[in-house]
Amino acid sequence: MAEKKNGASVLQMTGTMHETSIDIEQQLREQMVALCNQQLANTTDLYTQTKQAHWNVKGIHFEELHVLFDKMAEAIEPFSDMIAERATALGGTALGTARMAASASELPEFPADAFDGDTMLKIVVERWAQYAAAIRAAANQADEEGDLSTSDMFIEVSRVADKMLWFAEAHLQR
Repeated sequence: MAEKKNGASVLQMTGTMHETSIDIEQQLREQMVALCNQQLANTTDLYTQTKQAHWNVKGIHFEELHVLFDKMAEAIEPFSDMIAERATALGGTALGTARMAASASELPEFPADAFDGDTMLKIVVERWAQYAAAIRAAANQADEEGDLSTSDMFIEVSRVADKMLWFAEAHLQR
């Protein structure tokens, strides 16, 4: 029986596997592709949720938060490409459409009725904290399985996620 992650088998999270000359065993490549696709879904979802906050924030701190949320979205967006390309370099298929991301993301949905700046900020901080924890866990898993390149990629993403989380969280600290 195939290992399950969020109700999907590893095979469902890898898509079609292709031959590659990378010197990593097929089973480990499949695991790493599934891990990449999970984080690709989370990254795509985080980007769109942060843009949702950027577009819809209201209140006294509108301009400051509008700019902050856009900066955060811009910081995370390039990592979708990096993670997707790692999945394909390992011989897998990047599962990166908006619908694929929505169905596989581990992040809770962004509430459609949130507008107030303080509320938006708290939601954004929650999502970024969840994302940072998931990306760090992915780095640890890749390291434990022996794929240092995939682990290193996730560590790079985690540094940016932590920095953006700090930028947002600083607004909540008094």
